[in-house]
Amino acid sequence: MFLKFTKLLSEEFSGYSRQKFFKDLMAGLTVAAVALPLALAFGVSSGATAGAGLITAIIAGLIIGTLSGGFYQISGPTGAMSAILISLIAKYHMDGVFLATLMAGIFLLIAGIFKLGTLTNMIPSSVITGFTSGIAIIIALGQVNNLFGVHSEGDSALAKLWSYTKLGFHPDFPTLIIGICVILFIVFFPKKWNAIIPSSLLAIILATAAVMFFHIHVPEVGKIPTSLIPSEHLRVQNIKPGLMKELIAPALSIAVLGMIESLLCGASASRMTGKNLDSNQELVAQGVGNMLLPFFGGIPATAAIARTSVAIKSGAQTRIAGIIHAVTLMLSMFILTPVMMHIPLSALAGVLIVTAWRMNEWESIHYLFSHRLTSGIVKFLVTMVATVALDLSMAILLGVIVGLVFFIGKSATIEVNTESVDPTRMGKEAHPSAENWTVVYLTGPLFFVNSEKVHSALSNLPKEESIIFSLRGVPNIDVTAAKMLLEFYEEHTTANRQVIFASMNLGVRKSLEKAGLKETEQQPLFFDSVNLFLEKLFQ
Repeated sequence: MFLKFTKLLSEEFSGYSRQKFFKDLMAGLTVAAVALPLALAFGVSSGATAGAGLITAIIAGLIIGTLSGGFYQISGPTGAMSAILISLIAKYHMDGVFLATLMAGIFLLIAGIFKLGTLTNMIPSSVITGFTSGIAIIIALGQVNNLFGVHSEGDSALAKLWSYTKLGFHPDFPTLIIGICVILFIVFFPKKWNAIIPSSLLAIILATAAVMFFHIHVPEVGKIPTSLIPSEHLRVQNIKPGLMKELIAPALSIAVLGMIESLLCGASASRMTGKNLDSNQELVAQGVGNMLLPFFGGIPATAAIARTSVAIKSGAQTRIAGIIHAVTLMLSMFILTPVMMHIPLSALAGVLIVTAWRMNEWESIHYLFSHRLTSGIVKFLVTMVATVALDLSMAILLGVIVGLVFFIGKSATIEVNTESVDPTRMGKEAHPSAENWTVVYLTGPLFFVNSEKVHSALSNLPKEESIIFSLRGVPNIDVTAAKMLLEFYEEHTTANRQVIFASMNLGVRKSLEKAGLKETEQQPLFFDSVNLFLEKLFQ
């Protein structure tokens, strides 16, 4: 793996020049401008602090960006990850988050070493769409407190929403007005101006300036660390086996989510650049980065499609762009802390609400519903609801299970057709040996789900008939169906009726032989086609 990564770097930096560095520099600065408000916002929305989000973006940009499986990958805190952390922080506080992040990093590293980077290909696209929409809902619901300036209780977004029925809902209007203004500003900001300055960054600057200039009393971000290792970070003495055992499930959720987000981001980015992502190297990078982040006081990081696409569109040539983005964020933390601490929380909430709306895959959702793709719609809705109401990894599992149920349901369709043997169709005269022969045509995979249907159809055949099974339309057969055909064969041969199997592929024949159907020279069972058997029959 090390040699493969070395080759990747040598190809990436082959012919690197001053012009390419200038493109990386400009791309890195542009990505930093987009990443700054998002890092602060995702830090707050996760239940941690704005500073934790900023440190995560810096360390992830430096470490994960350097080791990444694709030069275009920009990692940092994301909305999906903040959705997991809300309940985790509520129960285990930051010490639990740090330890779970470390464990998730170990899981990701192991996944990369054992080349599990292709597992995400097994997740249906409609499940991913539903998962993304569910996360968007969680992010939006999680911003109600900061947007309206209210207070809630509970571990999850739904629990906090329900707590308003007990605590009351009394919005703080200055807070709400700032948040709404930020949302409207971003929504109506001319797209062509985004190339000059990101709308989210400009909205945050204007909101902060208004709060400072007019002395508006609203909840603010507060203290931001001016050190890469703040007072609240993971210490070796806090790594406790007992707590680690409790955190296995959330750590796995973080790892699974990190794998899905990072690899899907890489798949999308590779289509934009024409450069394939080394998925296993990406998992190694994510693993190493998340193992180190807790020791700097960071929260889990993954590759982020929004920041990655900005890097690509801004002309990034190598991973230097991601490193420059991280260095720029670090300088911002050291220099702009006195200003950033006055950013209104409602302004960050406004940025995240717009982000949540835009992260929905609206084109895919419209496609599912406009084409009335029932299985896709069900998988989308089940995953979306499960994401909001249950654990995120459980939501993905449910979505995949629903997908498998639909697939099995469709695969279970099998056609059973029968036809009496007619020698005249082969240009033969009526032949005594052709009497009482029926051809049974089976079309479709034959397995446990539909074997009973086939058995029922066979039971309705005349008992005196000898049978030719035409299995050309059967791509595969499982042990249950093979055993059913064996029992049918034994029953008929006991009654002195013949049973012949024809037109099957090699895999089906081997399955039947393993089930116990053995032919002999005196009693052949298998023929390449129905016609070949009939030719022999009419001799």
